[in-house]
Amino acid sequence: MTEDILDTIEFDDDGFMVNAADWTEEIGRAIAEALEIELTDRHWKVINFARSDFEKTGEPPTLRRITQQTGVSMKEMYQLFPDGPAKLAANIAGLKKPTGCI
Repeated sequence: MTEDILDTIEFDDDGFMVNAADWTEEIGRAIAEALEIELTDRHWKVINFARSDFEKTGEPPTLRRITQQTGVSMKEMYQLFPDGPAKLAANIAGLKKPTGCI
C-alpha cells in the first residue's frame, strides 16, 4: 500500500515532495513507513507544527525553531527523527529540504 501511494507523488532528487500541497496524513504515514519510523503523537506534534509554520513562512522550520515552539526537546527530536531530525520531519511532513541540511 505504501508504495502505491508514494508512486503517485512527485519527489525531487533528495527524496522530498515537490508540491507540499499534495501532502495528506496518509502520505505522511507512507513516507514514515518507508523511512522505518513508527509515528507517535509526539511525531505528529512536530509534523503538524512544521506544516503550519511552512504555510506561514514558506520555509520548513529549523530544528531550533521546532524545539522552541513545540516543547519537544533537542534530545527528543533526535530520538523521534534519528539521522537529521529537521530533515526527516520536513520529509515526512511533505515539505522541501530545510535550508542548511546536508
